[in-house]
Amino acid sequence: MTGTGFMDLALDEARLAQARGEVPVGAVVVRDGEVLAQAGNRTRELNDISAHAELLAIRQAAKRLGSERLNGADLYVTLEPCTLCAAAISFARIRRLYFGTEDEKGGAVVNGVRFFNQPTCHHAPEIYSGLAASDAKLILKDFFKTRR
Repeated sequence: MTGTGFMDLALDEARLAQARGEVPVGAVVVRDGEVLAQAGNRTRELNDISAHAELLAIRQAAKRLGSERLNGADLYVTLEPCTLCAAAISFARIRRLYFGTEDEKGGAVVNGVRFFNQPTCHHAPEIYSGLAASDAKLILKDFFKTRR
């Protein structure tokens, strides 16, 4: 599977989150071409403000590998991660971060605090933005259009 295929899985997770009434964000953790974990937002379902797609996928991958460090793993996520998720990405030692659309209001990678550029950041992944951005943006727009 290619990077686009992994992002397609993340988009599928975002659509599943949307169907559950969650903000439609999906994430997939991959290492050596193998999907280790995938998840969509579940903050409402679990009544847990930390149940972001990225955190859920990172937790699943860490459990599967039996290690809190995901050295050599890549994360595909449909929306630019927030500060909470950026910190988890750093502490998990994610190798590469691929994200779809930017989040000008809540993002912390290329917007906001730019977490990985801070001198206190322990580990910064390689960052690739804009992968399937139009699809990711459309899913979010459709979701919020029905909420306003």
